[in-house]
Amino acid sequence: MKTTDTQKHIDALRPPVVVVMGHIDHGKSTLLDYIRETKIAEGEAGGITQHMSAYEVLHKAKDEKEHKVTFIDTPGHEAFQALRMRGARVADVAILVVSAEDGVKPQTLEALKCIQEQKIPYIVAINKIDKPSANVERTRQSLAENEIYVEGYGGNVPVVAISAKTGEGVGELLDMVFLVSELAELKASHSGKAEGIVIESNLDPKKGVSATLIIKNGTLKKGEFLAAGESFAPVRIMEDFLGKKIDEATFSSPVKIIGWDKLVKAGSEFKTYDTKNEALAYVAKEAADAKVLEKQTEAKNKADALAAALQAATDGSGEITTIPLIVKADTSGSLEAIIYEIGKIKAERVSIQIIEEAVGSIGEGDVRLASANKNTIIVGFNTKIDTPAKNLADRDDVKINVFDIIYKLTDWLKEIIKERTPKVLVDEITGTSKIMRIFSKTKDKQIIGGKVENGFLIVGEMIKVMRRESEIGTGRVRGLQSQKRDTDEVKEGSEFGAMVESKIEIAPGDRLVSFRTVEK
Repeated sequence: MKTTDTQKHIDALRPPVVVVMGHIDHGKSTLLDYIRETKIAEGEAGGITQHMSAYEVLHKAKDEKEHKVTFIDTPGHEAFQALRMRGARVADVAILVVSAEDGVKPQTLEALKCIQEQKIPYIVAINKIDKPSANVERTRQSLAENEIYVEGYGGNVPVVAISAKTGEGVGELLDMVFLVSELAELKASHSGKAEGIVIESNLDPKKGVSATLIIKNGTLKKGEFLAAGESFAPVRIMEDFLGKKIDEATFSSPVKIIGWDKLVKAGSEFKTYDTKNEALAYVAKEAADAKVLEKQTEAKNKADALAAALQAATDGSGEITTIPLIVKADTSGSLEAIIYEIGKIKAERVSIQIIEEAVGSIGEGDVRLASANKNTIIVGFNTKIDTPAKNLADRDDVKINVFDIIYKLTDWLKEIIKERTPKVLVDEITGTSKIMRIFSKTKDKQIIGGKVENGFLIVGEMIKVMRRESEIGTGRVRGLQSQKRDTDEVKEGSEFGAMVESKIEIAPGDRLVSFRTVEK
């Protein structure tokens, strides 16, 4: 039976979407820099890719034809786990970058877990072979030790040795990408409405809300309407990954849509409609579902807070200080990563309560909200503080700090927690002594003889009187002698005579546990 042009149109091979993953400094961004012949990595804060980005490139393969491929760069820092997972969910093929100097690292395994959970084929790129200390065989062994079995080393995972700096092996790596994608038989339809995944969104003070999408099927055209989660946008301004305005885009292409009614949640699936009403109906349903989930989450948070308060009352950990926090970031992906990282900060007597989280610059509204509670802190990530907001914060003494590297933000928060942790009185044991003789007793003062078993005994310190492992009373050391000389301190292993002030009658065989009360 003859295949019609319409069938070819509907069932077409589509270019692969490739995610590049791996440890924080094993060269993911440098590899992409070489592939697209730009220099993004050198200008990144702290050398870390802070956002997920998508790029479309052409590669002339062994068949002498140019093939299109979309690359997704994902951050390496552990805080961006959600972004990496999203990248793996969008992608058809993954490149797991491993340094020929360092071998497998914890974030390598994290990235691999993302790839395996999404069940996508992957290629291992052993990078930095240009370095003097590079050892490809040792790296293959490191991979095998972590149950990553590459070709020629007990497994069937393709592996290519490369230098992202010089370009050696990069062409072979791209050829392998196309071979793996061909085996996967990636197919999509040019006809039909576009659908795919939102990988990032942000708020520009001049342009408004924009979102970067990866189209997985269909064709997106100007004049249509988009819906993603609780957000809606008419397709009026559409740009390719270079920022060039375009009228339509098809599968595997990364595109930016400007003009959403509200910030789009990164990771949302988007759908396309002919009419505004159809798109808004989808958004309304998503919003209703989200409200149900929000109520369930709110109830759980209240239950968790109550449980924490009850636990503090039970175990004696005392007063819990709450630090209200306002978080602003440049993109939704960054915001998601920061919230995830802040959630990992644990403190016994301090609780961080995020009262507002949003994308955009820090404005007067944020400062006014913070002013309602003098303990509130505002943190920003890769965002600006509006001048009126800064002036108001200075006047109202609101603490604001902005960061461009995520671990610096969390380190600063940990210092704030340390400063604001309520002080509690704690008994620190300084030593134990065994009572050997009782020489005399006058009212509440007793002259005793004993030996320091561990630690030391000091004049003026409090003591607990222990009898058969039970505390029977307390007292204080008022005087000490050792080798018939007055002293302020007797150390471990030494015998002593002491005047102890206590209402409890001490007996031979009792033990004195000396302690000092300190504030922590």
